[in-house]
Amino acid sequence: MSHNTRSYHHVRPEVIPLLADGKLFSEGAKAPTRAAFAQTVIELGHANPDIVVLDADVSKSIGTNKFAAAFPDRAFNFGIAEQNMFAAAAGMATAGLVPFACTYAVFASLRALDMVRNSIHYPNLNVKIAASHSGITPGPDGVTHQGQEDLSIMRAIANSTVIAPADPDTTVLAVRAAAAYEGPVYLSFTRDPVPQVFRPDYPFAIGRAVTVRDGADVTIIAMRDLTAHALAAAANLAREGIDARVIDCPTLKPLDEATVLLAAEQTGAIVTAENNVYFGGLGSAVAELLVENDPIPMKRIGVRDTFAESGPYLDLLDKYGLSYGHIEAAVKSVIARK
Repeated sequence: MSHNTRSYHHVRPEVIPLLADGKLFSEGAKAPTRAAFAQTVIELGHANPDIVVLDADVSKSIGTNKFAAAFPDRAFNFGIAEQNMFAAAAGMATAGLVPFACTYAVFASLRALDMVRNSIHYPNLNVKIAASHSGITPGPDGVTHQGQEDLSIMRAIANSTVIAPADPDTTVLAVRAAAAYEGPVYLSFTRDPVPQVFRPDYPFAIGRAVTVRDGADVTIIAMRDLTAHALAAAANLAREGIDARVIDCPTLKPLDEATVLLAAEQTGAIVTAENNVYFGGLGSAVAELLVENDPIPMKRIGVRDTFAESGPYLDLLDKYGLSYGHIEAAVKSVIARK
């Protein structure tokens, strides 16, 4: 089968022939985005002596124990005390430091939400919240450790910037951009390995969504680990004569409204895909924008009104309606309504 590589942008060339039939997930190179974060924060630590790392007893899991080994005077482990950690991060920021406060998404967005909202976002402090195990990506860990609501919760807080990169290389770019940005940033990472989809020249910028596959019939807007599934869905749909545009949206807030509205105008139908609850995240943000500006057929892929369960990562994505086959079905549904 031949592949029209000209339709793709910033995608690794070896990825394109693996997209059809989900081969990317079984045969492609993979790594968890939390590991890319851990390496990048060390790089940033060498460049900026004001960067400090705070942990809540997960430094081995996330990998920030390596930062502690390199910079022992700039690493602080608070134990299982996330609320204290975020309050301390706020205090450090007032003293001119740039704290990266690290924990799991479910603890950052729920257990410590009072401190995240009132101590960091209300005074608009320069704290970076590095949240691993986002969505239902911590499959084996179960509901208590699955941060399936984190994107929706963080999007709702004033002064928040919410970033969820799709793969390791874009994670590096996102962490660098967050460090350079003045103000609170929430960074959402995966526990499980995800495909290495993008080239290092990906044009990451906070607030920018990037068209990574051209298409005229429908647009799939995806983020974090579901961008790879969106690309796989588009490759399968192409064999049925459906030309799907794919937009990677690593920044949930602020949303790239211009790119979304242009896609709505040019393709006339949109599917959103996120490993997050159905309410309040990417799908909601896009729907709110469209209903006020350009109502068109649209469908949202996300975790419905349920908790997930323990299990292998890809199996959970499929069971809860998030994998590429479900995206394909959603695309056919919205095209039928055009």
